[in-house]
Amino acid sequence: MEDLGTFDYVIVGAGTAGCVLANRLSEDPSVSVLLLEAGGKDNYHWVHVPVGYLYCIGNPRTDWGFKTAPCEGLGGRELLYPRGKILGGCSSINGMLYLRGQAADYDGWRQLGNSGWGWDDVLPYFRKSEDYYAGEDEMHGQGGEWRVEEQRLRWEILDAWRDAAVAAGLPATDDFNRGDNHGVGYFKVNQRKGWRWSASKGFLKPAKNRKNLRVVTSAQAERLTFEGRRATGVRLLRDGHPAIARARSEVILSSGAIGSPQLLQLSGIGPGALLQKHGIEVLHDQPGVGANLQDHLQIRCAYKVHGALTLNTLAATMFGKGKIGLEYVLKRSGPMSMAPSQLGAFAYSSPDVATPDLEYHVQPVTLEAFGQPPHDFPAITASVCNLRPESRGHVQITSPEARRAPEIQPNYLSTEGDRLVAARAVRLTRKIMEQAPLAQYRPEEFKPGPQFQTDTELAQGAGQIASTIFHPVGTTRMGNDPASVVDPELRLRGIDGLRVVDAGIMPRITSGNTNSPTIMIAEKAADMIKASARAYA
Repeated sequence: MEDLGTFDYVIVGAGTAGCVLANRLSEDPSVSVLLLEAGGKDNYHWVHVPVGYLYCIGNPRTDWGFKTAPCEGLGGRELLYPRGKILGGCSSINGMLYLRGQAADYDGWRQLGNSGWGWDDVLPYFRKSEDYYAGEDEMHGQGGEWRVEEQRLRWEILDAWRDAAVAAGLPATDDFNRGDNHGVGYFKVNQRKGWRWSASKGFLKPAKNRKNLRVVTSAQAERLTFEGRRATGVRLLRDGHPAIARARSEVILSSGAIGSPQLLQLSGIGPGALLQKHGIEVLHDQPGVGANLQDHLQIRCAYKVHGALTLNTLAATMFGKGKIGLEYVLKRSGPMSMAPSQLGAFAYSSPDVATPDLEYHVQPVTLEAFGQPPHDFPAITASVCNLRPESRGHVQITSPEARRAPEIQPNYLSTEGDRLVAARAVRLTRKIMEQAPLAQYRPEEFKPGPQFQTDTELAQGAGQIASTIFHPVGTTRMGNDPASVVDPELRLRGIDGLRVVDAGIMPRITSGNTNSPTIMIAEKAADMIKASARAYA
């Protein structure tokens, strides 16, 4: 067995959170840090071209290739469940949208007993890492590692959709990240001059030459090691061969809302009956490990349009594809520079909700499913998701072998409340599409289809066309109650020397995309880890 040595901190997972932690913890030259990543280096060219997510998701070079279990709310369908398996993790293959959520999300965390996690507490951490294209103000930072820019293309049909949303009652906005994201406008993106900007580029690359930081790729953790009830290191496979790494101070799990609970369960920390079923000795019976899975389910409403330029038609010919490629080569703009969704909106599903609970991702393209070619007619997609779903799922190991994928069961649309919000979301979409600014394009709904009218029918139709928007959180829930997995310092309850720092610690999902909130979580965690080290020095 290869011995990788002993370090002050061993970080498992070089995704979004792991890259931030590796940078921040290794700032102190007296501290040694080992960063382990199951995937490879981020030297695949499609990682860096924004539209390259099409070639990274589902690619074993960059994606774990998970699938969900069959979901009753989706008519028994399974969904692809992409998770980054590469330096930078999901930030290397995701949609690049910079969104924080709402102030009320974090104030809600604090009200659940998570002291130090309110909006006023976390805003400085968002600003700390931010490099905002428009400069610094009371809400945005400049000069940080996390670059935020405007998108480098526009579409007339999306401008018309924006105007239609305003006509339907949404305010126009140019910034979704000031605590109240109500409105419609173009998303900001994590890009620099038309290239993807990942956590690996922003946080890991500047630190990689530090002598006190070692980064090991192709290193899949198999289980944690312990002395009594203290975590001491990690057993892993490095290029398929057994290896071990030891931690003097802490082991930090940053493998995401799927990987972290899986590794805990493989290590004897999780629901006792599940572990015993797979022949794993129970070190700490903690039913919350892998529970509380939350995700945003997007209902992909699709409309044919007339007389509008869309990506369906633009990319339908070799000439069109050549024009797209040339524009990107010469200007770093155009469709090859675009995020999967360009226009966004945050809306209320009902007057009864306190803050917007719907998010739109509007795209000038339609297709049957991810990875399939666009339809051969002009059309747009107005995807809409319930930002605060009631449905809760789980992540559970299916084998004592780390290389076997866990069961991922999101339980989408499993509550009456979620089904009602889905119906209301489709109705609001129809209302927007009926407004005067879109009339010249004569939109025709073909998904879910005009045959769905009642709330029950609309919820069923939504389940037939909906897919994940790739925001799993909550499976190692933070809390101040005995049933929580980690405390507000992100220390694992019942085990010493072990923290979880990734989207899994969210007690409730944020009202927006989850990548940048994960950056914030890691920034705050780094300060807490440093403070803990000083306290014991």
